Amino acid sequence: MVFQQYNLFPHRTARQNIMMALIKVLKEPKAEVQERARALIRKVRLEGKEDSYPGELSGGQQQRVAIARSLAMRPAVMLFDEVTAALDLETVKEVLVTIKDLAAEGMTCILVTHEMGFAREIADHIYFTDGGKIVEHGPPSMFFSQAKDPRTQEFLSQIL
Repeated sequence: MVFQQYNLFPHRTARQNIMMALIKVLKEPKAEVQERARALIRKVRLEGKEDSYPGELSGGQQQRVAIARSLAMRPAVMLFDEVTAALDLETVKEVLVTIKDLAAEGMTCILVTHEMGFAREIADHIYFTDGGKIVEHGPPSMFFSQAKDPRTQEFLSQIL
């Protein structure tokens, strides 16, 4: 799970944040974990930032470290909960490109987002909720052009 807040340890470098759970919780060998951390830093396009502390990184860079940290656990599915909400427009793109790359590689991604243009582009299926209930769902082509629920129609009319 990757949340809106990065939840990085401020006294640990990007690499250490990625490695910590693997060493402390899963008890994996440090040498193997270091190599995996290096590969994940490359994957999220943060080469050269391995030894940077969270306070030295932009919001988008911190969010990509959080994504790498989650990927280190080798999940079958990733849940992204409003991961771009706290970011400025420039860094939103960096994070969305990372998620798009993961999806293209076959990672199952569940996104909670208000980035409807991105959802339209990347989603196989969209669920729209209101008051904690799913009020409409379907493939993007139908969801955006043939919404049936009045609440969905109202939402789409305001954001599109």
